[in-house]
Amino acid sequence: MQESTLRTTLNPIQRDTPAPKSWVRRWIPVIVILGLLIAWQIVTMLEIYPTFIIPPPINVAEKFYDVLLDGRLWTHTQATLSAVLSGLAAGVSLGLVLGYLIAKNRLLEDSLAPVIIALQSTPIVAYAPLLMIWFGSGPTSKIVTSALIVFFPTLMNTVVGIRNVPQPLHDLMRALRATRWQTFIKLEVPAAMPVLIGGLKISATLAVIGAVVGEFIGANAGLGFLITLARSQYDTALVIVAVLTLAFIARILYWLVTLLERHLLAWQSRARAG
Repeated sequence: MQESTLRTTLNPIQRDTPAPKSWVRRWIPVIVILGLLIAWQIVTMLEIYPTFIIPPPINVAEKFYDVLLDGRLWTHTQATLSAVLSGLAAGVSLGLVLGYLIAKNRLLEDSLAPVIIALQSTPIVAYAPLLMIWFGSGPTSKIVTSALIVFFPTLMNTVVGIRNVPQPLHDLMRALRATRWQTFIKLEVPAAMPVLIGGLKISATLAVIGAVVGEFIGANAGLGFLITLARSQYDTALVIVAVLTLAFIARILYWLVTLLERHLLAWQSRARAG
């Protein structure tokens, strides 16, 4: 007992260091937000800019209450959310299928790579007007715009995830006489899942950007349309309300993907614990 105590005293590094308290991590975001609100209020009190350029937080809160009460915020949020979810589903589905085919076929990669890279290297705002001309100013053009911006990260993560499956595991599946479908379900999907989930996290936030870009170009509903309308009327408080709503949508989508990640990758945590 005395030897153990002496060893602990002489080697303080070996002693267990207390883990950071969980409540501190939970409250840090709240503290940061409160700090930003206080700084915002101080700037408005100093009257560096007129209130129609930088409205105080209370004005934004009042505007949020007004548009929430008269139903405008929900109407435009519903239009944007519909385009975001539809575009996300379409872009992710196409990216997963085509990414898997490219990962398995080098000839297909060589054939499609120039077109895919050209689409990705061109800013979305450059061909959004074309999509509006081709698909109209309705929700279809916004869905296509959102799907296109989601497609590339999903495609690349799928290719990387499938090609990074260790070759010895493929050899093992062939030795066990596994069918192609069994190899896909039992090996490739679980092995590539961490990379695929990472791409889905990026795509969930990019889908919001794609939908709003489409609404900026031409729309009669949506949060992007609301921002354009408020900007033309110098209603900065309404612009801030719409922007914060978009940020909230993106954050919720990211959180939902995180929950999906915990569920699908729970086996990794069990493996580490074992």
